[in-house]
Amino acid sequence: MTTSTNAADDRPTPHAAAADGPGDNPLDVLRARGFVQEVTDEPGLRAAFDAGPVTFYVGFDPTAPSLHAGNLVGMMAMSWLQRLGHRPIALAGGATGRIGDPSGRDVERGMLDEQTLEAHLEGIRAQLGMVLDLDGGAEGSGTGGMLVDNYDWTRDVTLLEFLRDVGAHASVNQMVARESVKRRLEEREQGLTYAEFTYQLLQAFDFAHLFDEQGCILQGGGSDQWGNIVAGIDLIRRRSGGQAYGLIWPLLTTASGAKFGKSAGNAIWLDAELTSPYAYYQYWLNAADADVVRFLKLFTYLDLEVIAELEQELITDPAGRAAHRELAREATRIVHGDEGVEVADRATEVLFGDAPIRGLSDAVLADAFAGAPSIEVPRDRLVEGEGPGLLELLTEVGATKSNGEARRLVAQGSVRLNNEVVDDPARRLGPDDLAGASTLVLKVGKKRYFLARFV
Repeated sequence: MTTSTNAADDRPTPHAAAADGPGDNPLDVLRARGFVQEVTDEPGLRAAFDAGPVTFYVGFDPTAPSLHAGNLVGMMAMSWLQRLGHRPIALAGGATGRIGDPSGRDVERGMLDEQTLEAHLEGIRAQLGMVLDLDGGAEGSGTGGMLVDNYDWTRDVTLLEFLRDVGAHASVNQMVARESVKRRLEEREQGLTYAEFTYQLLQAFDFAHLFDEQGCILQGGGSDQWGNIVAGIDLIRRRSGGQAYGLIWPLLTTASGAKFGKSAGNAIWLDAELTSPYAYYQYWLNAADADVVRFLKLFTYLDLEVIAELEQELITDPAGRAAHRELAREATRIVHGDEGVEVADRATEVLFGDAPIRGLSDAVLADAFAGAPSIEVPRDRLVEGEGPGLLELLTEVGATKSNGEARRLVAQGSVRLNNEVVDDPARRLGPDDLAGASTLVLKVGKKRYFLARFV
């Protein structure tokens, strides 16, 4: 599928028309791309989709300054539903984020101060707009979506009101039986706070509020949200006799079973300041063969027919890595736009080829050579014709043990400066020798890299 682009930021337009998927029902499209693990009432939800536009919501808690690739699964599921004619509500959990969801966690989340929460919420709002059209407003029609904050309708509710309107309809037996609660209660060392225990009621209250105010009948989420989603469906049924639905997708893991996410310590952030476009691109480029096709379905807008062709090419020519390159480009394009793809493509070509390393940002160089030894050198030493000598710098950065050893390596043609062979042992370095704004890259032999940062 050829997606249109948003001229403002050159990312695929969130509400671009979707290509025909397998079957006419959105559930078929989502299932074919790997977004469906379980549905509370599939026949009922199918009928709702067939009857007309469905308003649905997914929540995102502001427990970090950025969303990550694990969150992007839900964002892309929402994007496909919007492309198929349904109305999204993205919920930024300003209220629930103040408590912390115990689902899938072994320890209680730390509490965040108000200023930090607001900063996190601002970042989340911008990132959700990468794949969703959220400009529909409260009176929006059609597929125009909304961004809401549950703190707006929760902060003024008193404890007595909450117990009357929500707690009176909740079964403690059911709450305790839910896996996210049960597991923590059985662990004596960690236990479960009362605040965490009531989280599912707060999320249920959100669903009931959006059901009443916006006609929202579907909540989506990762598989760890099943209990919270069911609690909302139960609350809606008990309070008003209304019918609502839940849909969960698998939590994002690699073929090795490793979970994505900030708590797992391996988050791939959507914020370019936390994970640069180059590092983001490289992550997908280096995905395991067993993950590539699944990731193409989840993290790109490519037609399934195109993905099938890439899968076949992966089987017949795995060394060609065509599927990996397409995954890296298209996944990066969604988050960082065409400019991010161009920067990452160029950096990859330069850093893993024979071209001179020139004009790359210090951030890209830092990501590319994250494991390389580095030193900081006073900027005022970098004077044209009078800067540090090449031999001196090789020894200073730890590439050689002495200037004599450095001289021998230069004579043998074993030293490269920004990927260019240096044959003059008397070479003195100046501002024109920098690969980035302040970084110089030295290479000794075939694989040993060293960085000097002039600050």
